[in-house]
This record gives sequence, structure tokens and C-alpha cells, in this order.
Amino acid sequence: MPTPTANIRNFCIIAHIDHGKSTLADQFLLKTGTISERDIKAQTLDSMDLERERGITIRMHPVTIYHEYKGIRYELNLIDTPGHVDFNYEVSRSLAACEGAILLADAFQGVQAQTVANGFLAMDAGLKIIPTLNKIDLPHARPDFVIGEMETALMTNPDEVMRVSGKTGIGVEDLLAAVIDRVPQPAGDPTAPTKALIYNSHFDTYKGVVVYIRMIDGNIKPGQKIKFMRAGREYAITEMGQFRPDMVKCDELSAGQVGYFTANIKNIEYVGIGDTVTDAVNPTAEPLAGYKEPKPMVYSGLFPVNNNEFEDLREALGKLKLNDSSFTFTPEVSDGLGFGFRCGFLGMLHREIIQQRLERESELNLVQTAPNVSFEVLKKNGELVTLHGPQDVPDGGVIEEFREPIVRISFLIPAANIGAMMGMCTDRRGTFVRTEYLSQLRVILVYEMPLAEVIYDLYDKLKSVTHGYGTMDYEVLGYRGADLVKMDILVHGQKVDALSVIVHRSNAERRGRAILKKLREEIDRHLFEVSLQAAIGARIIARETIAAMRKNVTAKCYGGDITRKRKLWSKQAEGKKRMKQIGQVEVPQEAFLAVLEQDE
Repeated sequence: MPTPTANIRNFCIIAHIDHGKSTLADQFLLKTGTISERDIKAQTLDSMDLERERGITIRMHPVTIYHEYKGIRYELNLIDTPGHVDFNYEVSRSLAACEGAILLADAFQGVQAQTVANGFLAMDAGLKIIPTLNKIDLPHARPDFVIGEMETALMTNPDEVMRVSGKTGIGVEDLLAAVIDRVPQPAGDPTAPTKALIYNSHFDTYKGVVVYIRMIDGNIKPGQKIKFMRAGREYAITEMGQFRPDMVKCDELSAGQVGYFTANIKNIEYVGIGDTVTDAVNPTAEPLAGYKEPKPMVYSGLFPVNNNEFEDLREALGKLKLNDSSFTFTPEVSDGLGFGFRCGFLGMLHREIIQQRLERESELNLVQTAPNVSFEVLKKNGELVTLHGPQDVPDGGVIEEFREPIVRISFLIPAANIGAMMGMCTDRRGTFVRTEYLSQLRVILVYEMPLAEVIYDLYDKLKSVTHGYGTMDYEVLGYRGADLVKMDILVHGQKVDALSVIVHRSNAERRGRAILKKLREEIDRHLFEVSLQAAIGARIIARETIAAMRKNVTAKCYGGDITRKRKLWSKQAEGKKRMKQIGQVEVPQEAFLAVLEQDE
């Protein structure tokens, strides 16, 4: 018998990275008896090895728990969400399946950049926010100070802030009561035609695609014929159930409930995240709005070290794509690295996680090229083209405007570091927006900046400047025109496409010199002089020279007439001249890697 909507509460936990979301979720499982003391382990919901090793949540994790409050049994559907900026898309999907959100802040670290970003994301989605202070058991906790920061940054009522410890369980019972009292019940109608939102999915080798749904109206049962409204495909449900936290079968899911179903779906591409599930015989009139498609913002090449592993890499990428709809890949060929794939990621951590999963799960040895962002080019004929790399740039004569992605970036830093931080942002072509003081000691600094200047090492530099106390969050605003150029690298007069980069004209010379210096160290000396050049169009902007190897052809001549030596030297000079004209320069793979790893 499904739980009536009056007794259902759907909520998620949102916070900055490492503020204790997964630990608090463990306490919920323990306090409600969903998991026994014997079976509990740290970060129970984080199922991936990488999540456990790094101590971060990468994918959202739903779980259904039952809790008795004032004599009534309530069904609480909790979604534990990631905290890192790269997985913001996962957070937005979770919010669409909930009516409430626990907004968590660390009682020592206080409000951080992602706390603010996720808080406003939840407010925009119309969720009831329960502000909560975690880690109050720490000896150096500053609860009153942090509650003041929450009031300033997020306009929360200090009297409504819950105080808990995810580690010891202090205040967890009161927080569960607050969820039941404050979060509204789902608004669905159990008697209306079936309508459910697909908010996630994963591929199971034995069951096919497992579809995660949030029921809006009506109900579904095993054997029922259902239809995906956007895809237009129909299936018969073979199994359904809830996450408790493992998959547990049930006979029916009704309005307001969260669960999963399988229907012998063999290809995950048939299941669109954000699509609407309805009854095939008696469909609902209007589909749900769904989600905005995630747009990859960072692109990077992935190449197998051994070219024979190309097909293995294609298969491994296909499997990863099954579980991560925000990841994209297309085949490409590089002069220096052979056959590989151009991959799109949401950010740098997403890129790192994908590479580690590939190397672990598929045991592949991979080369990853330097990350770059996507650009837009407006041609003189009015056509707008999106570029994912320098190789896509059209001839300069047809370009009306070159555009780059701009982000609004919020730094939450100690007030003492404002000067250094502003200087760093100005060096990276940042435009100042505003400053907000959370307290006398902490400040939010907001800049607009090209994404290309953010992805390389801005996070590392931020941590360095603020001695580890700074955090950042960014949102993409769109594309804006800029003075961008394609810089080519020539080795011995020949263009090497794999080393071309798109740069701002003001940085081109400095970047070109840095690349050429690295190449000069990596390319072996030849019997003739080798020129290395950086060029914009036909104009050379930087040059380095690899000196020729010198062979002592007169070593065998001892004493005697100088004319014999001159004859040998003349012969050597002619040979070198001819070799320079027809000689080929071999650029080793190590040289490509040295430049591509980080050309900053």
C-alpha cells in the first residue's frame, strides 16, 4: 500500500564541499533504523571507490527512510548531493525532485562559496530551506559567528537555524522533526493519469537501464505499459522499487514517492534525463518542463599511449557515458598523438574524475592533452559556429567576431587578502563587479572573467594567495566578443596542428615563447639547425633555434697544408645546407606532452 502524500516529505542536503552532507545522511539512516549500527560505514551512500578515497560525493544518491513522529509513520525521501562546483548539474536535478532542502554550513569554516550558490539555487527552485549548522561538537566551533554570516549572506532567520553534529548525532532527531514540520507535502494527485519525472539513471549489466523517477501524479505498477513522452518510446515495467539504501522491490509507486523501475531498456540513450513517464494507454496531457541540457565547458583530448587500444578506449568511454550524461566525446586525429577522442567536461575536477575512472575501470594507459574551452565565431555571412579546438578555426578573412565564454566568479576570502586577489583577477582580464562583507574578517569578491583564464590554475593560485582559506564558485554567463587569435607553432618551417592554441592577442607573445622554450628542451639536436617559430597568420611573433650538432670532420688531419682542412669544411657546409632543405625533424611524443600538459 503506497504512503499517502500527506505523510511524504522529499528533501535534499546541499552544502559546500566537505561540510558533512554524507556524514549527516549516515546519521539519518542510523537514527531511523534504516541501517543497523553493525552495518553502518562512513559515507554509506557514496558507493564509488573514488568517492570514498577522495571523501567527496560525485553523484547524487537517493534513499527512502521511514520515521515515526507524533505517532504517525512518515516516508522521507532524501537525496545526498555533491558539493563541488563541477557537479552543480547533479544538484539542480536533485532540487527538481524535492520540496525542501537542508542547507548545511560548517560551524567552524562558516559560509563558503558553494553554500551561497547552492542556497540561491534552492531558493530559485522554490524549495523550503532549513538552515543547519553542522559540526557543533568541534572544540573550535563558532556557532553564533557562523549563524551571523548565514543571516548576512543568505538572509536566514537566526531562530530557524538547526544545530547538529553529523559525527555524534547531536540534534539529528530535532532536524528530522523540522523536516516533517517545515517541508511541505508533495502536491500530486494519486487519481490523475500517471506522470513521473526522470531525474537520473544508471546501466546495470543484468537488468538494463535502471530509471530513477519522482512520481508527480497517478501511480505505476509492475507489468504496466508506460511511455517516455519526449522520446516517444513505450515499454512494459518489469521491476520497480525504492532505494533503502539498496534497491528494494515494491508493488506500487504513487504520487509524491521516489523510486526506480526497469523495463528491459538496453540503451541508456533512450532514457532522457528530465523526460516525463506516463501511462501508454491513458497518457497525461502535458509533459513536465524537464531540465536544461548540461553543456560541457572544458574540452580535452584523450589518446591511448598504445594506438592498438583505440577501440578499447571507445568502448570504455561508451560505458562511462551510460552513467554520466554530462560527458561527451567525438573521435579525432592528432599529428603527434595518433587516434583518440575529443572529450567535453563540466569542469577540471570532472575531467580528472573521468580520467581516473577510465584508468581504473578499464586499465587503459592514457595521454590527456591540455584543457581548452569552447569558443564561438560569427562569420561575415552571419553564420555562428562553435569551436571546440584550434583545429576548427576558419580562415581569418571570414571571421566577423571571435567570442569566448565568460563566467561570473565569486571568491569567498579573508578580508586581508583582497588586494592580492584583485591583482590576480586583473592579470587574468577580470572585470570587477562588487564586494560584499560577510563580517569584518570575511568578504565575497565578485568578478566577471573569461573561462579560459579560470580553468588552468586559478583554484590553486586562490588557495596559495589565501593560505587555504579561500573558496570560489562560478556560473557561466554566455559568450562575449574578444580580441582572440589562433597561434600556430612551426617546426623547421612546417606547421604542427596539434600544438596550435587559441589565445588573447595580448598574451600571444608570452605564451608562444613559453611553448617554444619547452619544445627546444624536448626536441633532439639534428645535424642541421632547426628553427622553432610561433606565428599568428603570416606574422612570426616568437622564435627559438636548436643549434646543429657539430661533427669534427678534420679530426683525422694532423699537421700539413690547411687547404685540405678547408676542403673538408666546405664539403661539410654544402652537405648541411642540402640537409637543411630536405631534412625532416622528428617531433617526439614527449615534446607534445610537455607542451600539452600545461602550456601556462
